[in-house]
Amino acid sequence: MVDLRTQYERLKADIDNSVAGVINSTAFIKGPDVGLFEEELQRYLGVRHVISCANGTDALQIAMMALGLKPGDEVITTNFTFIATVEVIELLSLKTVLVEPDPGTFNISVEAIRKAITPNTKAIVPVHLFGQCADMEPILELAHSHGIHIIEDVAQATGAEYRFSDGTVKKAGTMGTVGCTSFFPSKNLGCYGDGGALFTDDDGLAAMIRSITNHGMKVRYYHDTIGVNSRLDTIQAAILRVKLRHLDEFNEARLKAAEHYDRELGGLPGITVPQRSAFSTHIFHQYTLRIEGGRRNSLRECLENEGIPSMVYYPVPLHMQKAYLHLGYGADDFPVTTRLSGEVLSLPMHTEMNDEQLSYITGCIRSKFN
Repeated sequence: MVDLRTQYERLKADIDNSVAGVINSTAFIKGPDVGLFEEELQRYLGVRHVISCANGTDALQIAMMALGLKPGDEVITTNFTFIATVEVIELLSLKTVLVEPDPGTFNISVEAIRKAITPNTKAIVPVHLFGQCADMEPILELAHSHGIHIIEDVAQATGAEYRFSDGTVKKAGTMGTVGCTSFFPSKNLGCYGDGGALFTDDDGLAAMIRSITNHGMKVRYYHDTIGVNSRLDTIQAAILRVKLRHLDEFNEARLKAAEHYDRELGGLPGITVPQRSAFSTHIFHQYTLRIEGGRRNSLRECLENEGIPSMVYYPVPLHMQKAYLHLGYGADDFPVTTRLSGEVLSLPMHTEMNDEQLSYITGCIRSKFN
């Protein structure tokens, strides 16, 4: 699904030098590369503050802590996402409010958010799923009119751009109150272990986030708030500095692969290729098809027999996960999510794909659906 080996070999000299530099300095925790990476990512995103942390799940939890959300406060998010998005809501004893995604883009439905807002709604977590932005302009309008925080989950879309109706363009993760991302190795901007970050233009919020990530300290051994221990290792920061310089190139390579898939698979009966939003670029963290007519699993088996990996993101809706049955939703409450869970199939997608690989994959699919 992801060829990290070939990508590493292409960047090997710079990666090895960056890692060796950290080892030689022995500045393994909060070394200079951490601050330099934060500054470089700030410039890339066009945001005032980037605060790194240990992983993307921590980033979401720290954002909710920094915003002062209290037990019982309602947080609206999509039912079609990775578990981390709701996991932190429950860990903080907040109230998870799940809503449907748009069946075309897979991103959270604006109308579903509108219907779910109550006086107890304190935050909305739009997830920029599979590489393109949720429709942020109306979501921001809703949030502003109700005094609600927006926490963007940008783990799958770092580098994607959203175009507002007035022509303004902003990067994913920089439009809401705070953005949260992961640098898991398979991400478009990934390190060689775990890592994450938060983005914000709010100076006071940034200071609170930075304190929370460091045991609630602003001054060493003086703890002003309850915090956590969530740091980006210096070695990972050094690797990310190298890879950040190539991020736009990486995203272009993914787009080229996606266009090949579109050409070869678009129009096949029973297959829907990914929908591109008019308001967002798509950086294709995943290339996800919809396979109709109950043929998804048989196609997956066919691909496996030909040595082609594929993945289902996500096979069980959140409201049907055993750990979240206490939310009280019924099995039939989310027909869009349930249908997507039975139809979606993600194909190999990474920066090192070549025409031969792409033609082999699409040829296998075409032979089954023509």
